[in-house]
Amino acid sequence: MTPHAAILSRNLNFVRRALPGWRATLFGSLFWAATMGTSALINLLLDNWVTPEKIRTVSLLFAGGGALAFPVGLFVARLVSLGRRREVAFAATMVCLAAATIGLTDGLYALQYRSYYAEWHAPVFTLTWGFQLAFTMAVASYQFMVLGIRLYFPLGFIALFAASLWFAQQRR
Repeated sequence: MTPHAAILSRNLNFVRRALPGWRATLFGSLFWAATMGTSALINLLLDNWVTPEKIRTVSLLFAGGGALAFPVGLFVARLVSLGRRREVAFAATMVCLAAATIGLTDGLYALQYRSYYAEWHAPVFTLTWGFQLAFTMAVASYQFMVLGIRLYFPLGFIALFAASLWFAQQRR
């Protein structure tokens, strides 16, 4: 075996060990989606926000972001904390799961935002369209960071803490 093949094999084995099991991924994604959607729903209801249809849309957006984020966050947290102490696992889960949840929900929000404004944009794949796409997505991301992150508090943060504790207690 060549040195490059040995390094590749070792790295692939490391990544394979970091992959979470299907049960943790499936049930964690369902739990995380329900929790993130509920967090947004409670905050919007307490704020007497716009209309029931819009509340439902935003809650489903947060649930979808949570469902997509859990497997990604869990995998990266496992990758970072593989073979390390529980404190590292706890911190890795807090950071990775929060970043994945916010990032993927932000991405879904930006896509929805862009689809709303698409009818006023230039024809697809033109230079003007490219600028419009980039700036629309950037504005949507900024808007989500300013207005959307607050919908994770306090329930989403409590769930993040609980998920991090659960992950840290898992056998390493």
